[in-house]
Amino acid sequence: MSFHYLFKFIIIGDSAVGKSCLLLQFTDNRFQTTHDLTVGVEFGARLVKIDNKNIKLQIWDTAGQETFRSITRNYYRGAAGALLVYDITRRETFEHLTSWLEDTTNNSNPNLNILLVGNKSDLEENRAVSFEEGLNFAKENGMRFIETSAKTALNVEKAFMETAEAIYQNIKNGEISVDNENSGIKIGTTEIYEYDSDNENSKEKSGGCC
Repeated sequence: MSFHYLFKFIIIGDSAVGKSCLLLQFTDNRFQTTHDLTVGVEFGARLVKIDNKNIKLQIWDTAGQETFRSITRNYYRGAAGALLVYDITRRETFEHLTSWLEDTTNNSNPNLNILLVGNKSDLEENRAVSFEEGLNFAKENGMRFIETSAKTALNVEKAFMETAEAIYQNIKNGEISVDNENSGIKIGTTEIYEYDSDNENSKEKSGGCC
């Protein structure tokens, strides 16, 4: 399927915070109870519609183990959007956010749009990090914030879509140059499809990409 723009996303954070489950929920609308730890990176993609434009989200789910940090750092470069994820039931994953942000600052382009995600909100009875703590950390570091549940799908769609919409708005405002190969944004092909999220059999039409 053709598209107007391609946005490269990365999902980062400690191991077992639910990064792969967020990706699976967003791309396949399903939750996997058991999931092997990501080794290196995993990949997913989905076509969405923003401002009557077809946008392809190319999403890289990175491993959270320290062993693979040197590998996953390579995926920061050329990313337009990032979901920085912690587990609201494991305080150490929240405390490690500063380290993840340092990696992001040192290895990504300055226009990277980051959303802080507190995952596993369905486990409220086991909460170890308050909503206010997550919100304050995000504000202090110039990020937006949301809590999600990959299990129930709460706010999963919103997390990806709000980030994509913010990137698209930056393009419209001229704040991001799509000509820069490190921007994480590519202009699509000239054969564009009329995309209907409720109908997989979208119709092709010809036209310019923008």
